[in-house]
Amino acid sequence: MTLANESIEKSPRILSFANDLPNLCSLAGLFSALLAIYFAILAIFPAAMIALIWAVFFDWSDGIIARRMKNRTEQQRNFGGQLDSLIDIVSFGICPAIILLSYGGYKPWFLPGAFLILAASALRLSFFNIYGLAGKSTYMGLALDNNALIVVALFVFEPFLSPSVFAVVLYLTLVLLSVLNVAPIRTPKLSGGWYHVLGIYTVSTSVFFAWRLS
Repeated sequence: MTLANESIEKSPRILSFANDLPNLCSLAGLFSALLAIYFAILAIFPAAMIALIWAVFFDWSDGIIARRMKNRTEQQRNFGGQLDSLIDIVSFGICPAIILLSYGGYKPWFLPGAFLILAASALRLSFFNIYGLAGKSTYMGLALDNNALIVVALFVFEPFLSPSVFAVVLYLTLVLLSVLNVAPIRTPKLSGGWYHVLGIYTVSTSVFFAWRLS
């Protein structure tokens, strides 16, 4: 038996990591992102915003749960970190790109903006996976979850603008956020009491967009 085969036999089963509360929370965030993409494709943007803000909430929650669990193994921590990163590019890279494309009616000149969002997300997550935080409580570049928070806030004002004007505003905002995601600037890591602020923001925006749907 080769060393590779021995390593495979000793490794845990993939689905064993699904029986881990932080990872389940991460997967709930992935499902929320999927819903956001689904509703964005259908151009039901209030529903997409509800799903997107919950994707952020679950993204924050998985880390908090993981830090409070004292019996997690090193394998579970490493797997959770990789899972979280992969889900982030779906929630905060692919999802905003599809929202932009859908709101722009899938016109070809929205493709460069969508690609910029995806490229910045991939570069930022790859950098973070290697170098981590830039200090004890700061990131290098703007964290990707801020993109979703700002997009949700932006759509609160969408009824007050014409679709053509809002499409331009959305395009420029996402391009600016993409630049900030990879910019050589330090941004604070929001934690502690900010989680409660996020909870209030999540519930209040969900209620607002649910009212928009009614």
